[in-house]
Amino acid sequence: MSDTSIAELENISNKLKLHVVEMTYAAKSGHPGGSLSASDLMAALYFRVMRHDPTNPAWEDRDRFVLSKGHVAPVLYAALAESGYFPVDELVSLRKMGSMLQGHPVRGKVPGVEMSTGSLGQGLSMACGIALAGKMDGKDYMTYCLLGDGELQSGQNWEAAMFARQNGLNNLVAIVDRNHLQITGNTEGAVGLEPLPEKWKAFGWNMLMIKGHSMRQVVEALEKARTSSRPTVIIMDTVKGKGVSFMENNAGFHGRACNDEEYAKAVQELREVIQ
Repeated sequence: MSDTSIAELENISNKLKLHVVEMTYAAKSGHPGGSLSASDLMAALYFRVMRHDPTNPAWEDRDRFVLSKGHVAPVLYAALAESGYFPVDELVSLRKMGSMLQGHPVRGKVPGVEMSTGSLGQGLSMACGIALAGKMDGKDYMTYCLLGDGELQSGQNWEAAMFARQNGLNNLVAIVDRNHLQITGNTEGAVGLEPLPEKWKAFGWNMLMIKGHSMRQVVEALEKARTSSRPTVIIMDTVKGKGVSFMENNAGFHGRACNDEEYAKAVQELREVIQ
């Protein structure tokens, strides 16, 4: 944990956004939309809230992070690089032959990646196992798991939710990136999720709802979750593609990189807000 200020975190988030745009443009593929909606969270986690050491990724007492929606690997890689796990220059090798930065995170390939993910719906179950292991080992580390909202249409998440409550995993925090869009469009047009807050409450979780692009609310919710007597879910109301005007609320950028003209505009917009 650190004392990084809210203003500094907001600036870091904008840097992560720029990396996401540059990485996916260089790869000519990837998932920028959901990466951008999660950038504020990632800045808060890696630069303020989580206990971790880039010089010792295997530190036994580190907090753990599981990226269940593994397709937004670009924002995780950006956070890891900016934290010092590997050189920032590596980021533009995303999805290239021989690169350690695969399209989805692979444990053992990238320093700081806790779990191989990408098959949606499985990350929370993995996070439950990590949190339970911490309890059994007498460790005080926290386990954080980022879920996509469309991903909650998978039933395994709710089995994991039951398991977490039954086993008293108050060291587990699930964060839902509620940007309301998935690859096919609006989540409610696929398999409706609402009333989402009431569902988590019914499963016995401590439920917090926040504005996911208010850095102060993100930090306060994450810090509050550390003191809960139950597993905590933070539902973040976010905007897919946040920070790039033409990407915002645009499902088309779920899994498409910018073309040359879009890239120039996105980079200009982001560089204007980076201090």
